Amino acid sequence: MVRLNKIYTRTGDDGTTGLGNGERRPKHDLRVAAYGTVDEANACIGMARLHTADLPELDAMLARVQNDLFDLGADLATPETDAPLSYEPLRVAAAQVERVEREIDALNERLEPLRSFVLPGGSPAAAALHLARTVARRAERLMVELSQRPHETVGDAALRYVNRVSDLLFVAARVANSNGTADVLWVPGKNR
Repeated sequence: MVRLNKIYTRTGDDGTTGLGNGERRPKHDLRVAAYGTVDEANACIGMARLHTADLPELDAMLARVQNDLFDLGADLATPETDAPLSYEPLRVAAAQVERVEREIDALNERLEPLRSFVLPGGSPAAAALHLARTVARRAERLMVELSQRPHETVGDAALRYVNRVSDLLFVAARVANSNGTADVLWVPGKNR
């Protein structure tokens, strides 16, 4: 169980932060940037949810994603090491990826196929969900870069999960735009 009695510890005043395995890293470390960007995506989803109260099914999906993104942050904050831990680290599970895939499919069933790219916008909910999507994509890029560094690991399920989340956010934005009928479509070369 997490217990936060004191919010500031002063241990980060030297520009480092503690990982879940006790290791300290600079706050600009790629792993820290990756889980920080996951947190940023989560905050963007929270802002989007201010506009999804009239879409209870979608709002419930987004609430589950927000909780999962904390799991993802915990996963990233506890890199795999040879040293044993005194606890079982939280890892993103394949079942979480599969659930998001089912939710994407359920939402996508009600949408007409796209014939153009969608510009971020439309309703306030859709615009906010597109912003969350772009932040999730940035988190994914950082996670992929981290996974390719020597002596760094990122779980396969974690990588698949963040990829699916940005897909879910795209489809969710279309649902928030009156099931795609209010999507703002890209018109190539329109303003030449």
